This record gives sequence, C-alpha cells and structure tokens, in this order.
Amino acid sequence: MKKTINIIGSGFSSLAASCYLANAGYKVTIFEKNKTIGGRARQLKKDGFVFDIGPTWYWMPDVFERFFSDFKRKPSDYYILEKLNPAYSVYYGKDDFITIEDTLEKIVKAFEKEEPGSSIKLNKFIKDAKDNYDVAIKDLVYNPGVSPFELITPTTIKKINQFFSTIKRDVRKEFKNERLIKILEFPVLFLGAKPSDTPSFYSFMNYADFGLGTFHPKKGMYQVILAMESLAKELGVNIKTESSIDNIIVENREAKGVISNGKTYFSDVVVSGADYHHTESLLEKPYRQYSEKYWGKKTFAPSSLLFYVGFNKKLKNVNHHTLFFDVDFEAHAHEIYDSPKWPENPLFYASFPSKTDSSSAPEGKEAGIFLIPLAPGLEDTQDLRDMYFEKIISRFENLTSQNVKNDIIFKESFCINDFINDYNSYKGNAYGMANTLLQTAFLRPKLKSKKVKNLFFTGQLTVPGPGVPPSLISGKLVASLITKYHN
Repeated sequence: MKKTINIIGSGFSSLAASCYLANAGYKVTIFEKNKTIGGRARQLKKDGFVFDIGPTWYWMPDVFERFFSDFKRKPSDYYILEKLNPAYSVYYGKDDFITIEDTLEKIVKAFEKEEPGSSIKLNKFIKDAKDNYDVAIKDLVYNPGVSPFELITPTTIKKINQFFSTIKRDVRKEFKNERLIKILEFPVLFLGAKPSDTPSFYSFMNYADFGLGTFHPKKGMYQVILAMESLAKELGVNIKTESSIDNIIVENREAKGVISNGKTYFSDVVVSGADYHHTESLLEKPYRQYSEKYWGKKTFAPSSLLFYVGFNKKLKNVNHHTLFFDVDFEAHAHEIYDSPKWPENPLFYASFPSKTDSSSAPEGKEAGIFLIPLAPGLEDTQDLRDMYFEKIISRFENLTSQNVKNDIIFKESFCINDFINDYNSYKGNAYGMANTLLQTAFLRPKLKSKKVKNLFFTGQLTVPGPGVPPSLISGKLVASLITKYHN
C-alpha cells in the first residue's frame, strides 16, 4: 500500500513538493484554505480585466526549466513564455527615466550613456554576479539547510569575504551615479532585506536581472500555477480547496494527519507550505520548535499595499514593469526595517501586463497593478489605503505626464489584513523572511521538525528563502528529505 502524505497549502512550494512526492510513489493530498489554488499567486478577474494578485516578475527561467525537466516536461508544454523588451523602466523624476532593455549589451550602453566609464565596471560586476549565480543556483540553494558545511565548497571558500561584505558596499565602491546605484540595488529587494543588510554573494540577483532577463508567461504568472496543478494531477495528486486546517494530529511525537473542516485525514507524513509560524500554531505548545520571541526577533521581508486598477484607456510613458524611484530610497527603507511605520514618501512599483498581454484587459483599456512596500504588522485601514492610493496616483500622473484619475473604472486593494486573512501570514508579511547573513541557509527555520517525527515544512520562511524560484526549489528540497528519512 502506498504511503500517504497530506500537504497544507497550494502555493509554488507545496505544488512542487506534491509533484516530486507523487512521482516518488507517495499518495499525496493537498489542502488549500481558499477557493482557488496558488497561495499568494492567485488571480483577480473583474469586468474583463485579469490581474495576478501575487508575483508578477518571472526571473530565473532556468529554475523553472529544471523543475519541469525533473518530470521530463518543459515549461512550453504548459505555457508560452515571452522575454520582455524593455524588461522595465525606472523613473527618477518628471519625464526622467532609464529603460533597461533585454540584453546585457544594450544595458551596458545605457549605463555608459548615464555614467561614462561605467560600462567596464558593469561588465566586470555582472561577470562576478554570474559566477555567484552558477555557484548559488546550480549548487548551494539545492542544499536542505541542515548543516553549515553545505556552504563550504572549494568555490565558496574563495568567496568567503562576499558573505561578510554587503551589496550596498560593493555597488557603491564601483559606481558613483545614484541613478545607476538604485538600479543595481533593486534586485536584492526580492530577497526581502536592505542592500546594506544583504551579503555581497547575493549579487547573483543582478545576473538574474541583466544576464538572464525578465519574462512574462502569456495570460500571466497564474499560468505557472495552472501548469504545476496540471502536472500534479497527471502524477496523481488530489487537491482539496476550501479546506482550511484546524490542527495537525500528533501522537507520541509523530505527525499522524490533519483535521480539516472538522474531518480527520490520517497520513504517514504531513508537509506544510503554509506560513511556518501559523503552522506551528496548529500544534500543541510542546511540539513547536520556535517561540514567539524567536519570530519577533527575525527580520521579515516587507508586506505590501497593492492596488488592482482597471483604466478606461491605454496609458502612456510606462512599460509592462515600471519602478518609481523619485523619492529617497534610504528613508523608505528606514520606515520598513528600522522604524516601522507607514512611509511618508514611498517608492512604488507598477505593472501594466496589458502592455504586452491582450488577455489582461479589454481592448483599448489598461490593467494596472501598483505596489507599495510596507513594514509588516502595521495598522491597516481603508482610509490609509485610500490616502496612499491618492499619493501614488498623483505622483504617477505628474511623473508620466498624463491624467488618469478620471479614467479609473475600478480599483481593488490588498494589504496587511488580507495577507493575514487569506494566507495566515505572520504580521501580514508578503515575501517571507529576509535573506540576511544571519538568516541564510542553515540559519533559517528548518525543513524538518526537530520535535515531531514525519512533520516537514516548505516555502518562503524556510530554505532557500523568498521568491518564486526559491519556492520551487524548496518544494524539491523537502521532498528529497522526506524520501531520505521516511523510506
């Protein structure tokens, strides 16, 4: 008889884990609390508009290819991928922006135009970043975070200084132009920490940005979730939606199953891809590995205030991805990490998928997603949401030289309270736990419970960390541990 596994949650890491485990011969059931699968990567459909609620950036295509190739599949078996050109643009002031195109050669020219002599420095910086990418993505991040010795290889020993320097220090040592510095510091924000707190080794994110490029799955990021669902079902995974978990059954310090909507589902193994802190709250206190004090001391990635906006016309002077860095980055970062409060002058990001994807909006209209990074755990009210929308949309109009307020058909918002209600997210964080030096690899919460046999975790609060590609990898890592410890 097949051994059974119950998986909590249906985000990228849970779906990935389900595929690997089903492929290894387990009978796998996924329990998802919401009506649709995908965890944070759900969709909003309204009046002919389609929005990705969660992730909108498709970086590191090789990680997706590696995932599907593990099952003798390709991403193209499930969705169409388009490389964006331009990848994104960055606004610094009214009608003042830099465009990042789709090849390193073009990006180097843009840098040289902005700061003479910077092209040589950028080529060297990206070459070093590629070296780090090769070490990290092809090797280090596929380790399960069990031991510090996973980080020690002949290559990493040569790079040891990069774990004790920071991205901010390295970038500013080579580049003096603040506009270019902001572009080079931007990718590590996906890791959830300030550039001044992110080890230099993570420059591999710059290679992901400039070297590999930015992609868009036709019909949106949710197509990746649908692809993984399709693969999981091909492999025999059973998925139950609207099935929140009441608690995890533990007998004699061993996970025996879950209770969902009052009904008991026994299994040989329990895996949680839900919020780690929330998952431990489903256990009696003696079985929890990490205290409230532990979580309270950790550096969490930001939360977000998101708006999904339907515009009654096509917008000008923006690209599919557009960043608005016209205010003080350091001040906003301080208000996220050091002195948590609602930011006075927030940076923000906007995505207009209908610029490249006609399925995102009715003809002649534009779909807009606006994101303001916030400290987790802040007060979240409708009045605050409305005030911040007015702040950024007024700046947006000024910076891009167009009037749009009167062309808004609707706007929906999503913020801290929604992250808590929909995802049981700790303090309403959006991206998990930041990848700082003391929260890297074996220093992150463990994939395998130390207190409950046959209980495992996956996702952005454990290894390797926040982001979609790391979540795919996390699913593979936990499946490997289970097959190692449970067979």
